[in-house]
Amino acid sequence: MKYSANSVWENKDQYDVVVVGAGHAGCEAALASARLGLRTIVFTVSVESIAMMPCNPNIGGTSKGHLVRELDALGGEMGKTIDKTFIQSKMLNKSKGPAVHSLRAQADKKNYSNTMRRTLENQENLEVKQGEVVNILVENGQVTGIQTYSGAIYHCKAVVLCTGTYLKARCIYGDVSMHTGPNGLQAANYLTDCLKDLGIEMYRFKTGTPARIDKRSIDFSKMEEQFGDERVVPFSFTTNPEDVQIDQVSCWLTYTNEKTHEIIRENLDRSPLYSGMIEGTGPRYCPSIEDKVVRFADKSRHQVFIEPEGLDTNEMYVGGMSSSLPEDVQYAMYRSVPGLENVKIVRNAYAIEYDCIDARQLYPTLEFKKIRGLFSGGQFNGSSGYEEAAAQGLIAGINAAREVLGKEQITIDRSQAYIGVLIDDLVTKESHEPYRMMTSRAEYRLLLRQDNADQRLTKIGHEIGLISDERYQKFVEKEKIISEEIERLKHVNVGTSEKVQDLLEKYGSTPLTSGSTLAELIRRPELNYQLLEPIDEQRPEKFSQEIIDQIDINIKYEGYISRQMKQVEQFKKLETRKIPDDIDYDAVPSLRIEAVQKLKQYKPVSIGQASRISGVSPADISVLLVYLGH
Repeated sequence: MKYSANSVWENKDQYDVVVVGAGHAGCEAALASARLGLRTIVFTVSVESIAMMPCNPNIGGTSKGHLVRELDALGGEMGKTIDKTFIQSKMLNKSKGPAVHSLRAQADKKNYSNTMRRTLENQENLEVKQGEVVNILVENGQVTGIQTYSGAIYHCKAVVLCTGTYLKARCIYGDVSMHTGPNGLQAANYLTDCLKDLGIEMYRFKTGTPARIDKRSIDFSKMEEQFGDERVVPFSFTTNPEDVQIDQVSCWLTYTNEKTHEIIRENLDRSPLYSGMIEGTGPRYCPSIEDKVVRFADKSRHQVFIEPEGLDTNEMYVGGMSSSLPEDVQYAMYRSVPGLENVKIVRNAYAIEYDCIDARQLYPTLEFKKIRGLFSGGQFNGSSGYEEAAAQGLIAGINAAREVLGKEQITIDRSQAYIGVLIDDLVTKESHEPYRMMTSRAEYRLLLRQDNADQRLTKIGHEIGLISDERYQKFVEKEKIISEEIERLKHVNVGTSEKVQDLLEKYGSTPLTSGSTLAELIRRPELNYQLLEPIDEQRPEKFSQEIIDQIDINIKYEGYISRQMKQVEQFKKLETRKIPDDIDYDAVPSLRIEAVQKLKQYKPVSIGQASRISGVSPADISVLLVYLGH
């Protein structure tokens, strides 16, 4: 037992679920559990760090915007909070197809954190407690409670670990190494040992963050101004679009140059990344500027985004230039960038090392295979990013609550959501670096668009109990409108009248030689639902932009969508074929030795999951199917 007090004491308050950590994962886990009626307490090393954004000041982005909208459709909080606290919003990849459109918003960091904190503090069934959890109490393979550094024991029926980057955290730049969490907050130094004693395998990962600089020391005239969208689209399906049409703050774009790269190359021997001082593995898709200069030596420049941290601060974030170089090198490097010649650094850039788990020890429900009632979410699972963390936190919190309630835990699969892709990748694939979500990881991305997240997941959120009846009814009504209008458009014919031909000519579309349905015209790339309004005499009342977009996408991509739905049907066949918990793989004839080893290690819950394990071949899957009589 690890505790600092001379005596252990028992907290007599009754709790169902304990959440360890109050970052983006912990907030979602705690709120989900409390909203499902469970008595929940969330521990944090500092109440000042609730929903803190220690790195970039953004929510969303490529593929991450999908996660936030999916979270919202399931009943999560991140989308609602960013809608209340953003200072700039942009839809990314608008020049490409709808599958890769992704919303990203600049956040007012302090306001975001405070708003989420208020939500937690005012949530029924939820308590917030500042304190460090040092022990997980387990009896007969079942969680029974936790113990804090002060010696206090809190009994509970389920625990959700959302420790983020705090476990044995170490912040490093140059030869400076401080045993602190992000932003100089206290690290959590004791829980790792307890987890290892419980037989949980740990990794050491690292991530990094750039410097924060003083706005007054920046020459913006040498940079390109980056504006938000004219018409802002909200993250949450519950947010009134008119409420987010605000005056937005600009971001700025500049570039590194050969001088910058030369300064970095000359000082690589002083970088802890290259000196061996850092042992953790960093994220491949979010490299430090030293990494970029070494790995992409042919590039003469790299983008640098200057982004405000909030409305009430002069701190600006230097996106694209994370580093762990010494302080003097940081000054030289940043001051070589156009517009930053006289820059003042408020907070030095640093790398952070921390303990996390090998997520293959988890079921797709995010429960540990070895310990019943112990769940895990967020960066602690070996992922990176606020959005990935929040998505996992929500699923872990839901399943912890369902475990306590004696209900079957839920699994979101790869064909249902990016959340499903994220979790499946984490628990099924070996990863030796922080995992980042990307659109390319999703096989069915035409179906998993951010615009239809509510159509995919609201029903599930309602069944779980996180979506109110009122919200669900609004959604059902929206679905009905979309399907009825699409059906109508497929049966409304227009001829070759002058009015029709003139409209087609106006938009550079081929004139008709015979009659056509409106749906057929919408399929033309240059036309859409709105443009055809003058020749659609039976059109009902004016729909919202959200509904119009769904009509256009569903008609334009109908062929591709139906093709992907057939692929999903095949995928589902394997996912529904469950593998019994007590299967003896050694007894399966003709199964290769490697497959036996891997299947024993991973303990897949279905044939589908087994088929995605590296080292398990299609032939092994066929053998399994025969053995199980599927």
